[in-house]
Amino acid sequence: MIRKLPLAALAVAGLLTASAPAAFAADEYNTSAGLTAAGAPLGLHGVDPVAFVELGNRLDGSARHTAVHDGVAYYFDSAESKASFEANPAAYLPQNGGFCTYGVSVGKKFDGDPEFAALVDGKLYVFLNQEIFNLFQKDQAGTIAQAAENWPKIRSVAAKDL
Repeated sequence: MIRKLPLAALAVAGLLTASAPAAFAADEYNTSAGLTAAGAPLGLHGVDPVAFVELGNRLDGSARHTAVHDGVAYYFDSAESKASFEANPAAYLPQNGGFCTYGVSVGKKFDGDPEFAALVDGKLYVFLNQEIFNLFQKDQAGTIAQAAENWPKIRSVAAKDL
């Protein structure tokens, strides 16, 4: 049996759809499951990307200092870090959408864990684990170049489809 929805219910459904943020393509950013209080999934495991780039130090961010960029929430250790990020997000975002750079270099999207990270030429690269990070260390330039070539091809492809 087909039930007809009242006109008011259809109107509410339409408003909710119209006011929802635009969805980005599949898995363009490596995020934690669920949503933050800001209504967006958490990027970089909650680690402050500004502290990483400017201080070379992995500091946990706080939900008190949250900025949302391109549908992803980032936590910061301080209001100053948040302000720096908001002024120039591209300077601080992890490369390859925050996915493991080595994984991207071989055409895959693996979790990028900031515990295993490198700053190269002022850019932040994250890796799956210590073993993968060690492989990256053997050929940093080659891995980064191959990841840069692959990222545009896999950016909008769901991780499970790679």
